[in-house]
Amino acid sequence: MSRFLAIGDIHGCLTALRALTDLVAPGADDTLVTLGDYVDRGPDSRGVLDFIIGLRDSCNHVALRGNHEIMMLDASQKSSWRGPWLQYGGDATLLSYSSSAGDDPGSFDDVPDAHIELLENGLESFFECDSHFFVHANADPEVPLDKQSDANLFWRKYDDPKPHCSGKIMVCGHSVQPSGLPITNGHSICIDTWAYGEGWLSCLDVGSGQVWQANEAGQTRSFMLDEVSEL
Repeated sequence: MSRFLAIGDIHGCLTALRALTDLVAPGADDTLVTLGDYVDRGPDSRGVLDFIIGLRDSCNHVALRGNHEIMMLDASQKSSWRGPWLQYGGDATLLSYSSSAGDDPGSFDDVPDAHIELLENGLESFFECDSHFFVHANADPEVPLDKQSDANLFWRKYDDPKPHCSGKIMVCGHSVQPSGLPITNGHSICIDTWAYGEGWLSCLDVGSGQVWQANEAGQTRSFMLDEVSEL
């Protein structure tokens, strides 16, 4: 059977991403939604963007935009945004593009055109299926998805939201869960489980409720979403 799968905030954690996709094994009949924040903070943002571009060859892949992609693109176009972006993890991103292992911090001159094209034109603001909708950060429960503000979709923290007017369950990232476990109130699920820190990168099968996780050490584990309170 086809699956609708969601992967939370990756933040440059290529080792975890590879281990997770090997474990989940998304196929041609599956729809895989990555929730954004591919870059910054972790060790290999360049490798993650290459991997994201390649996912289209193995499954129906929907890549959402996160606030860190917005910041990276803004920093590439406006010098005034460079400093703030570097402070929010952009320094690790540029380092992943560095042409040497020495003191070269990397620059936007090293970023491939394909990566800028992805940031500009290859990312979606939201996605929905019959039962769920997927956003990077959050959604106003009283506003249809196609009318949501950028502030909600990309920047608003998970705040125990009310049920959405569509009647669908929201799946989001953006708000770090230091426990390393997803959080849910029944009609919304946050799966940003701190991949770049001491947590895990999570993938959720929204149909079955199964969660798979991997970390930068290459460790993996799996459990059901309704078991989270018991872990």
